[in-house]
Amino acid sequence: MTRMFIAALFLFSTSAHAQGIPDTWPGILEKARGQTVYFNAWAGDENTNAFIAWAADRVREAYGIQLVHVKITLTSEAVARVVAEKAAGRHTGGSIDLIWINGENFLSLKEQGLLFGPFAQRLPHFALVDAAGKPTTVIDFTVPVDGMESPWRMAQIVYAYDSARLKNPPRSVAAMLAWARQNPGRITHPQIRNFLGSTFLKQALYELVEDPKILLAPATDADFVRVTAPLWRWYDELKPRMWRKGEQFPETGPAMRQLLADGEIDIMISFNPNEATTAIGKGVLPHTVRTYVLEKGTIGNTSFVAIPFNAAHKEGAMVVADFLLSPESQSRAMHPATMGNFTVLDLNRLTPADRKRFEELPRGVATLSAAELGRPLLEPHPSWMNGIVAEWERRYIK
Repeated sequence: MTRMFIAALFLFSTSAHAQGIPDTWPGILEKARGQTVYFNAWAGDENTNAFIAWAADRVREAYGIQLVHVKITLTSEAVARVVAEKAAGRHTGGSIDLIWINGENFLSLKEQGLLFGPFAQRLPHFALVDAAGKPTTVIDFTVPVDGMESPWRMAQIVYAYDSARLKNPPRSVAAMLAWARQNPGRITHPQIRNFLGSTFLKQALYELVEDPKILLAPATDADFVRVTAPLWRWYDELKPRMWRKGEQFPETGPAMRQLLADGEIDIMISFNPNEATTAIGKGVLPHTVRTYVLEKGTIGNTSFVAIPFNAAHKEGAMVVADFLLSPESQSRAMHPATMGNFTVLDLNRLTPADRKRFEELPRGVATLSAAELGRPLLEPHPSWMNGIVAEWERRYIK
């Protein structure tokens, strides 16, 4: 047992004891029974919403917990609510029990001391997480998680295209611009405050920056101007050649996917390598859609759940977080007909029966293999995304 793990357990034990949290997992399960857990989670994807509804049924059956999906458009909405409750002196009985979170939103709550924990190491299924092989399960946008959030699904940027219309999609940022010059109006990205919109620019910055390692450290004012200059030169050329001349953008990833389905664009960006396969299976995208990654790799990250410092039902939230890590939940999430998200677990740690759940999953027609996806690029420090969003709005919102 490492010193960090022991320290995390000690911190949890002392803080949890002060808040009346049972010291043992059976005690947590007992106190969680009958609780209602308000789970604030992005609701912009029907498949994800259906998965959360399934998870709600399972935790009610298995643990007597009522899981309520509080559907939000932006995670920052939930963050703002926690901040407001702290300012109003609501230190207990908070309105949010669990948040789907990562990146700059996690950093904001962590820096302000607005999270409960560390709790992740106390979850029984956390022992199955592949923290060594999948470092983004314990490092969130370069920020150590320190047990303050628990992983539940992995993501990596892919690009989807209709092979019936586009035979050789551009596989670099420079090639993308060259292609757009020849095919104006055939590419777009979601609006910039949507995570896919900002990631479209972060992905481009990775290729355009002289030394990508600088993106893993916090951005300074001087660094930001210098490092992002090539990005804005690239985007200044690309924007007027985008869908609707770059004057309008789809609100969400699903809205962009519909543009691809309708033949209005030829390339879309996705954070789910299985999205195209899932959409093909549901008849949302034509069977000729395929996915690819850029030659120099694409950004990958992990989605987490966190518990606010003033959550009213911390025990129930912990049980839900643990269930999301279970082989049952992880394998269902990975099925291309459900969500298609890659698992955070180390399959070598599973029992033969649980490992079989994953081995029997079908591989989708438009899903890349692990070798084809390649090792994901680490997310830049959250300050780079915050800066990119602010600078984009300064430059392009009239």
